[in-house]
Amino acid sequence: MHAVLALLSLAFSLTLVAPAYAQKWPEKPVRLVLAYPAGGNSDVAARIIAPRLQEIFGQTFVVENKPGAGGMIAGELVAKSAPDGYTIFFTANAPILFSPMVFGRSPYLWHRDFVAIGPVSYTPLTLVVHPSVPANTTAELVALAKAKPGQMMMSCSGVASTNHLLSEMLQSSSGASWTTVQYKGNAPAMTDLLGGQVQFAFDQVSVALPYVRSGKLRALAVATAQRVPTMPEVPTFAELGIDGMEGETFTALFAPTGTPRDIVKRLSDALAKILQDKVVIEKFAALGAYARSSNPEEFTEYLRKEDAKWTPLIKRANIRAE
Repeated sequence: MHAVLALLSLAFSLTLVAPAYAQKWPEKPVRLVLAYPAGGNSDVAARIIAPRLQEIFGQTFVVENKPGAGGMIAGELVAKSAPDGYTIFFTANAPILFSPMVFGRSPYLWHRDFVAIGPVSYTPLTLVVHPSVPANTTAELVALAKAKPGQMMMSCSGVASTNHLLSEMLQSSSGASWTTVQYKGNAPAMTDLLGGQVQFAFDQVSVALPYVRSGKLRALAVATAQRVPTMPEVPTFAELGIDGMEGETFTALFAPTGTPRDIVKRLSDALAKILQDKVVIEKFAALGAYARSSNPEEFTEYLRKEDAKWTPLIKRANIRAE
């Protein structure tokens, strides 16, 4: 009887400690661990958000780039961290949803080892080619690829990224084939595309836009339902008669499972406030991205739908990391 009472007393004391601990958070710098190197879509988004989080919470939010293994180096680091609100995963689609599947190991699963805090940005994708490629339309690019099966090269920011999945979808629908060259993030993939080492890419509008505007790349189509305001002259795939070619890259925050709900809510509420700020909205818009918040429950449902949409394609195309 005494043992039972002791256990009940301990459980009750823990319920009191957890909220008190969460109320004091943060008492030291918070790490935002990125799955990609500096210079890419996620990195830019993180560096827009981090100073605003610091203003709200009065503590430094440190951006740490930990690329590699399809983002799983960063993901595993966060998943195995103490669920105390001081180590947060800042990631895009592939590392959180698909990397464990395509790499054939599961150091974490998104629905088991993480709790969604909320999204930061959504970025549409565009099909871009190097100016040396004799293709001014998607049809011409597909024709070139069909004439030289497997010889044309596409740069990609990572295995099972939305960039990669759209490429697989276009190959499947068009009957063309090309070689996908995988990189550790947008920045190195873009460097080789600009240098002409590869011929084309699906890339985030936020990354490709300045190069399209300067004439260093040529945009052939956008993977959106409507044309992108920052690239109004570029048609959608649907306009070109290619259905289903819609995809976007999100950036978002996740905490290890077990993180106090109050900390998750405070971070989610802070994101909502930041993403309603006109200056922040304009910064993302200038990059071709959309600042859009949602609460953890809404974003978790979005993740389930993305999982259901793309997982069958990954299995059908037998996408595996080499």
